[in-house]
Amino acid sequence: MSLPRLPGERVTLHPVPYDVAVAVLAGDPAAALAGVGLSAGEGWPHEDTADALRGLAEHGSPGDEDGWLVVLGNEVIGDCGWMGGPGPDGDAEIGYGLAAPYRGRGLGREAVAVLCSWAEQQPGVRSVSAQVLPGNEASCRLLLGIGFSRDGENPPYLRFVRPNPAGPTPAL
Repeated sequence: MSLPRLPGERVTLHPVPYDVAVAVLAGDPAAALAGVGLSAGEGWPHEDTADALRGLAEHGSPGDEDGWLVVLGNEVIGDCGWMGGPGPDGDAEIGYGLAAPYRGRGLGREAVAVLCSWAEQQPGVRSVSAQVLPGNEASCRLLLGIGFSRDGENPPYLRFVRPNPAGPTPAL
């Protein structure tokens, strides 16, 4: 799937190319990022980046893209994505993470809002959901602040959901 670049007010979501995912898992993202005009911000890749990019690195091929890099200026400060589109019930699950030095500044909230807006425009999406570990109060506040509500648990996670305000986009 070819993904669009998604601009926000301060951050831009850049599609993750296969070679960047492979380089991150190999522990050397600098050259691959330079090839797309980016550099790693302080603390990126963060503790969850390898898990986020593993699927693309292990099952993709050159030219593939999956998920997005959260970019501030030309620095990668995080990553985000969705878990392959909506399921049979129309729910599209998302995931996201920022490097520690960039947390608490509204950048994650902006990135997740941009991602949700894109996801809600995709065919068949009735809702967007996210799972958060108990105790991650910042992530819970972020989701609640952009229209998600708590929707139970999927141990060990808390589940949050945001209905698509436009209703499901018709399938192509």
